Amino acid sequence: MKRINVTQSSMPPLEEYVEEIRSLFESKWLTNMGEKHKKFEEKLKEYLQVSNVSLTVNGHMALENIIKALDLKGEIITTPFTFASTTHAIIRCGLKPVFCDINRKDYTIDVDKIEELITEDTCAILPVHVYGNVCNIEAIEEIANKYNLYVIYDAAHTFGEKYKGKSVAAYGDASVFSFHATKVFNTIEGGCIAFKDETMTTILKDIKNFGFSGPEIIRYVGGNAKMNEFQAAMGICNLRHIDCELKKRKNAYEKYREYLCDVKGLKIWEPQRDVEHNYAYMPVVFEDEFGKNRDYIAQILMENNIYARKYFYPITADFQCYNNKFSSCRLEVARDISKRVLTLPLYADIEPDDIERICSVILSTRQ
Repeated sequence: MKRINVTQSSMPPLEEYVEEIRSLFESKWLTNMGEKHKKFEEKLKEYLQVSNVSLTVNGHMALENIIKALDLKGEIITTPFTFASTTHAIIRCGLKPVFCDINRKDYTIDVDKIEELITEDTCAILPVHVYGNVCNIEAIEEIANKYNLYVIYDAAHTFGEKYKGKSVAAYGDASVFSFHATKVFNTIEGGCIAFKDETMTTILKDIKNFGFSGPEIIRYVGGNAKMNEFQAAMGICNLRHIDCELKKRKNAYEKYREYLCDVKGLKIWEPQRDVEHNYAYMPVVFEDEFGKNRDYIAQILMENNIYARKYFYPITADFQCYNNKFSSCRLEVARDISKRVLTLPLYADIEPDDIERICSVILSTRQ
């Protein structure tokens, strides 16, 4: 029986990538902001419709770097319904995550609960665009302006998206993207920061290169977060094909919708109004009316060689490594959704027959 993974990396034609990296074999320049790095950075600015971009080795280091570049101290209000990286970055940078619950409609941070969490130690809000669902940007901006807080969006799920005709990357003080192999757009590994304040260009460049401002000048306590030339070359190639990839993903989503949209007790993801979506994920929530719980469905799918993902479970506030230090009992919605949601296989080249097979297995559990 054919194995169906939850995701599959998008890649350009081999010949195209080989041609793109040919000059690297001639120059022997493999890292340290070389020719491909610069070219990709400019292409990315154009595609994301932003003025400032800093490329990084991965999305996690992009998030750590912007927190350090802004010299944030104290508490950051964020969501626990996210990948581990979001919360880890806050803690690794010496700040305290203050968890805000999510809303049931799109699983993003509940903007009605943010203000009550603000204290004199709050320095920023770090919302997450979940499954490609865009946060309530207007409400977050209003709160941030009222309390003079930074806004950093974890935009790992929203590459290529627009909200009200404007690139998602252009909102907030900064938006952080992941270009991991499993994402809509990948550079094998990689990430970037899209940021508003042009004066941050130098510090972001320096801190990702050990803090070096010159051969003998180290102004910051930096690390090694540089994107190498082979990653950048993959980004250049994949960017040429991104629009086609997104169309394929949309077609896959529509196929799922044919089978699952009217199933009682099964809540499927629906595109938001005013958002040009990238169809990054296919989350489904199994409500009590469905008759079988999420864990049972996941097991049955696995027995049929179909690998879905409990994404996100557990919520980050409940991670064992935090030992309840940052947890809160006021996260009822996040905890409930985390126990019910399953992301089904979705990628550009998934076959319609595979989607039919996946849905047939799910629906057969109700009999």
